[in-house]
Amino acid sequence: MASASDFNPFQAPPKGDNMFAQITDNVTRIMEAPKPPKAWYIAFGIALTMLTVFLGSITWAAWTGIGVWGNMMPVAWAFPIVNFVFWIGIGHAGTLISAVLFLFRQNWRTAINRFAEAMTIFAVMCAGIFPGVHIGRPWLPYYMMPIPNQMGMWPQYRSPLEWDIFAVSTYATVSILFWYMGMIPDFATFRDKSTSTAKRVAYGIVAMGWRGSSRQWHRYERAYLILAALATPLVLSVHSVVSFDFATAQLPGWHATIFPPYFVAGAIFGGFAMVVVLAVPARQFFGLKRIITIRHLELMNKIMIATGLLVGYAYGMEFFISWYSGSEYEGFTFVNRLFGPYAWAYWTMIACNVVFPQLFWFKNVRTNPWATLLIGMIVNVGMWFERFVIICTTLTRDFLPSSWGYYLPTKFDFMTLGGSFGLFFTLFLLFCRYLPMVAMSEVKAFSPAGGHARPHLHGHHGHDAHDDSHAPAH
Repeated sequence: MASASDFNPFQAPPKGDNMFAQITDNVTRIMEAPKPPKAWYIAFGIALTMLTVFLGSITWAAWTGIGVWGNMMPVAWAFPIVNFVFWIGIGHAGTLISAVLFLFRQNWRTAINRFAEAMTIFAVMCAGIFPGVHIGRPWLPYYMMPIPNQMGMWPQYRSPLEWDIFAVSTYATVSILFWYMGMIPDFATFRDKSTSTAKRVAYGIVAMGWRGSSRQWHRYERAYLILAALATPLVLSVHSVVSFDFATAQLPGWHATIFPPYFVAGAIFGGFAMVVVLAVPARQFFGLKRIITIRHLELMNKIMIATGLLVGYAYGMEFFISWYSGSEYEGFTFVNRLFGPYAWAYWTMIACNVVFPQLFWFKNVRTNPWATLLIGMIVNVGMWFERFVIICTTLTRDFLPSSWGYYLPTKFDFMTLGGSFGLFFTLFLLFCRYLPMVAMSEVKAFSPAGGHARPHLHGHHGHDAHDDSHAPAH
């Protein structure tokens, strides 16, 4: 009788007579396999369908006008800006794992940093679409760029929306450089392991002539350290700048100095939840359980406990600040969140972001992959509702009661929201199939056989990834 590994080669034990060879085989066989797992095809089909819906809804909104959305006065900022802030927040965990944990020498990050970085880039791509579409004239977003033109129009640099352009574009640029820089040694591994000429040429081009010499490793490590140092301040600055979109306004519920740290903590919280949501299926269907272990999931869950408590503390402090300010407008805004027409959204946010993550205090929950996956999905729902509560519930009740209203999204709002997930997962699934999903050179460096140093320092000269049959087991 055929074993399960005959039907799913990704579940078979990796080949090789030493740990370096086994790590290489465990990751490269995803690219070498003629077909991915059936689950990949199912997920890709669903994601592609959602992407088609997204493109259709965006095209229809551009053709007809943004009146097809539920945006109205005073809720001019609705689903598009909610989605923008949500996706920017999702991208934060990638930079934190790659840069901050690297500088703090947290070696466990090596198993998850690669697809966390990919998640960052794809999330920023999703986020970048919404401001351009939200302006109602998606062919004119270049007006927000500081580009001289024949009309003599210049951006309003005192607008926080203009600050977003610089913060997000800088974040995207550094994240892409950091992601690509880290993949160069692994691209060389894929190049040398490829059996088809087309793949060998393609991976050879992006490997940029990497041969793993001592000089190349020296330059690589120095450049990686510099990029990590550049990316670290962005973890704090980018979402702080996004929070200024609200904190610099005079509207009750927005005009608060707590917003920058509150947004940063929430972004890291939601970002780690998304990393967990991506890591659990990846390790299951691509046979990465030997690399992404239960310990990695447990450590991420502990970070989610910490950041979740910070977010819950921020929720409480908002009420204290509104009371301490003595402003009846501030007080009304937060009472309205608790008991007003959008109370259902507020209590959904509290349940998802404060109550459910407390289950991670129990070891049998935070070490259970499927419980982790479920709670991660719940947290992502809660983080989306947090942005909805901040934006929509505040705008529906401003200073002028005659302009109060109740915001109701249309089907096109939901199509755009769901479709953005289609774009995200389509890009991520293609990444899983064709690019190195795990940083092999870094995992080897901190494996028991690596002696907790770079593989090339043990005589492998980068070809630990390319010629593993000769790599000694220490």
